[in-house]
Amino acid sequence: MTLFWIASVILIAISILLIALPFIKKKANKDAQLRDELNKALYKDRLSELEEETDEGLVENQQDLIDDLKQSLLDDIPKDGQKQKETTTSALAVIVPSAILVIALSYGLYFKFGASEDVLAWQEVNENLPALSKKLMAPEGVELSEDEMQDLTLALRTRLHYQPDDSTGWLLLGRIALANRDVDTSIGAMKKAYKLESDNPDVMLGYAQALMLADDEMDQDKARSLLGKLVQQDYVDLRVFSLLAFDAYERKDYPAAVRYWSIMQQMIGPSDSRYEMLARSIENAQKQMGQQVGTGQSVSVTVNVSEQVQADPNSALIVSVHTADGSPMPIAAARYPLGTFPRTVVLDDGNSMLAERKLSSLESLMVRVRIDSDGNVATKDGDWFGESEAVKMGQPVEVMINSQY
Repeated sequence: MTLFWIASVILIAISILLIALPFIKKKANKDAQLRDELNKALYKDRLSELEEETDEGLVENQQDLIDDLKQSLLDDIPKDGQKQKETTTSALAVIVPSAILVIALSYGLYFKFGASEDVLAWQEVNENLPALSKKLMAPEGVELSEDEMQDLTLALRTRLHYQPDDSTGWLLLGRIALANRDVDTSIGAMKKAYKLESDNPDVMLGYAQALMLADDEMDQDKARSLLGKLVQQDYVDLRVFSLLAFDAYERKDYPAAVRYWSIMQQMIGPSDSRYEMLARSIENAQKQMGQQVGTGQSVSVTVNVSEQVQADPNSALIVSVHTADGSPMPIAAARYPLGTFPRTVVLDDGNSMLAERKLSSLESLMVRVRIDSDGNVATKDGDWFGESEAVKMGQPVEVMINSQY
């Protein structure tokens, strides 16, 4: 605010200077000089006429007329001091009222129409940006009031105007727009954040979340692609599976929705308050599939590799579930891109090999995992593999790939 007052004083001073400049640099008035020259010329002409009239005998007292002519010439010369005083007085009479008028109008109009209170409020909001941002980024359960959301939006837009390369700022603006159900603004802000930081998981997740709410099918496909990349990372945010489950349910892909919700249950555990909510979601999806509630189960498999494993990035990861006695014929199997390790995959009845024997029918099981290097399931030479111990259905399974055929 101090800068504003300094700038305003400078501008007003310049305005007053522009008003006074014509008086300061006023050209010298040559009227007196011209008048003197004219009087001299007239005086000389009159002397010539008097001489001619004297010669002709028309004038009897020539000297008296000459004295009168000289006296009239002297009377016509103005006093310099009086003239200078009048000029200075007339200049100040214009400059001083003009300066007062400029100052009064400038500050008067500003206080009337300048919205100074709004400017002060805007500056206070800008100073409060770090605190509001920290509150928005806090764990779930911390919510901002409507006024705080408006303040944060104003502060963010101000900051992004001067710092357009701030990906965190665009991410926050996108999240605020999501909270306000402003999908277009959210997509625009998240897109800018993604262009600046396309490998940031938080940005990818935010962008996917915004795109998932769009009406355009291409935007939704882009969201699924982003979520697919996030699933392949070493650490997968719970919200990724939540979005995948939501999308699957909306597309009436109920088995996939059940699978993702089951993964979420295994990630948070029964002690989490959200566990029961996920169970109700699973139950609802199973009802939509026409299944009997409680029969569908899944197997969560965490896969890791030992240090000596050297695998082609183009290889495939084959995960198969077998009966607890290690029967070679799998009950369920799935094929995934190799990705990174450790990683977690989930198999359910949708991965069953035979329609008459579902994965959920097993009471106990074991899991085998293989890195298929040539794309042919029948050949195993050179492939790396690992297998788990027998576990009961519902228990998490861990497999270390450490052997080679």
